Amino acid sequence: MNAIEEQGGVGVAIIGGGLAGLTAATILARAGRAVALYEKSRELGGRARTTERDGYTLNMGPHALYRGGAAAPILRELGVRWHGKAPQQSGYGFARGRLQPLPTGLRSILATKLLSGGAKREYLTLLPRLLRLDTQPLRGVPLRRWLDRTIRHEELRQLVLMLVRTTTYSADSERLSVGDALAQTKLGLLGNVDYIDGGWRTLIDGLRDAAVAACVRPAADTRVVEVVREIGSGAARGVRLDDGTVIDAAAVIVATDPTSAAALVGDAQDIPLSSWAGRAIPVEMACLDLGLSALPVPAANLAFGIDRPLYLSVHSAVARLAPAGGAVIHVGKYLRADERTEPEADRRELEWLLDLVQPGWRERVVARRFLPRMTVAHALVTAEGGGLAGRPGPAVPGVPGLYVAGDWVGTTGMLTDAALASAKLAAETILATVPTRAALAATA
Repeated sequence: MNAIEEQGGVGVAIIGGGLAGLTAATILARAGRAVALYEKSRELGGRARTTERDGYTLNMGPHALYRGGAAAPILRELGVRWHGKAPQQSGYGFARGRLQPLPTGLRSILATKLLSGGAKREYLTLLPRLLRLDTQPLRGVPLRRWLDRTIRHEELRQLVLMLVRTTTYSADSERLSVGDALAQTKLGLLGNVDYIDGGWRTLIDGLRDAAVAACVRPAADTRVVEVVREIGSGAARGVRLDDGTVIDAAAVIVATDPTSAAALVGDAQDIPLSSWAGRAIPVEMACLDLGLSALPVPAANLAFGIDRPLYLSVHSAVARLAPAGGAVIHVGKYLRADERTEPEADRRELEWLLDLVQPGWRERVVARRFLPRMTVAHALVTAEGGGLAGRPGPAVPGVPGLYVAGDWVGTTGMLTDAALASAKLAAETILATVPTRAALAATA
């Protein structure tokens, strides 16, 4: 804790030590603002935490950094370094329990048995149209409605759904905005992604080091229980910790999920946080993360469900995540928030996929973790909400000095791209109103 914090006040208090919180803290501190960052868990990182088990590096489910997204240039701007490679473009698709080469180029499209002759001809004309499509006018249209109106062949609809699931992590085609879903899919198809050496701990460590170098001292294992507001104006004036300590602040950023953010401010009618939380539909996934002593079928690194919302990828095929000769595999099932499934049944389905793609995997398991219902993103980008344009923040109406950041905030991107873009926007907005560290010290 720095001297200004010890005096009981800072320029900006940030709640949440994940990607968004660390990004905002670094930007503000580099610009001379006094920043205190609080994380309730013992470890920084949130859902970007990485676990080391017997030499195997396991992210919390499959993680990928979009090369052409908003996050990568922000990380570079902050001096965060990583090394990663893109997974192969080819792979397998499976339908009706049978593996087939995924149709990605002309030769594989013509050869695949996943599509009928008519669906192949339609795909060859559809793909270039999708890559040129202006998606913004479609933000208010649900994905399923667009598919039914635009694509004639059901097997091709399923193929496009697979592409969307893979890039958005969402299986909710009835509510997902087709405009933003297709924009995200184009981002993946045209720019690809990186699997990162050392896992996403690399990004968290880089952001933490950047924050510390800028004089931020992240306080882990420290719970904030309330955003303190001024009587009368209702403006944010600090935070209260669980031990009763009040830290005065000129501005507060809440870099958590929307429900937690609403709880920190209370159920006040003059602010929209509770309604934001009530409208947020989480994007969820069942994940089986594995470390294997060896890969039974080395050539089978990617598999995508066409008629089932399943995914398998050997991330260690391109990223350093396993000991020599070993493999790290992430297997997932995309879940709908309004459809409750049995965790044990989901686990068996993921194991069925492993049996299909990597027979013999069971005898080679060294590390294993099953996450039955992991939150991938805190709010689905819905057509009803107007797509990305309808997302909140970062400034919270009715509470001057209060801001939010995270994957559910702002008009830019999805997933990590949204988290970092909203954090940067919140920080840059605050810079215009919060005095520098030197100015605060002069008035202390």
